[in-house]
Amino acid sequence: MSALGRAVRRLGHTRWFAACTPLLVPADRLVARLTRGRVVALGLVPSLLITTTGRRSGRPRSTPLLYVPDGDALIVAGSNWGRPEQPAWALNLLADPTATVTVDGTRTPVRARMAEGAERDRLWALLVAEWPAYRTYVHRAGVREIRVFRLEPAGPPAGEWPPGTTGDNDLDIRGANGAG
Repeated sequence: MSALGRAVRRLGHTRWFAACTPLLVPADRLVARLTRGRVVALGLVPSLLITTTGRRSGRPRSTPLLYVPDGDALIVAGSNWGRPEQPAWALNLLADPTATVTVDGTRTPVRARMAEGAERDRLWALLVAEWPAYRTYVHRAGVREIRVFRLEPAGPPAGEWPPGTTGDNDLDIRGANGAG
């Protein structure tokens, strides 16, 4: 891991870092769009771009997220940087568990399942090992439980970002909580 990656992991615990996310997340979406999903989170942590269907709008909503692999599945946490409200993308998955993830420029349809019990505990440990600041976010979130989702492949990879497009119609450049 690079020195910058280690520094970002340390900064992840700070309140000011979380306060900057309304600026960072839209910038991250823009970088993901411009690189067609090849670069998310500046490559500092394992990241994907998840595209859900907005539960109110019905429109595609894309959000960059840290993930950890678990077999053929990808594991993500609805931390919302420790804010008291659930992130919009997690609420969107609860309303419609079908989504698309882009990892290293390859888009794959997935089906989300919220982990519970012993499975959640095991997956949470994997997430905390990758991003220790999740422990801090639990305290900040107060009574809200941080949801853990298992994103399982729902079909073969769709391949590269569709040829001849910029991906603009697939991204909504909105704030970190991006109400759907």
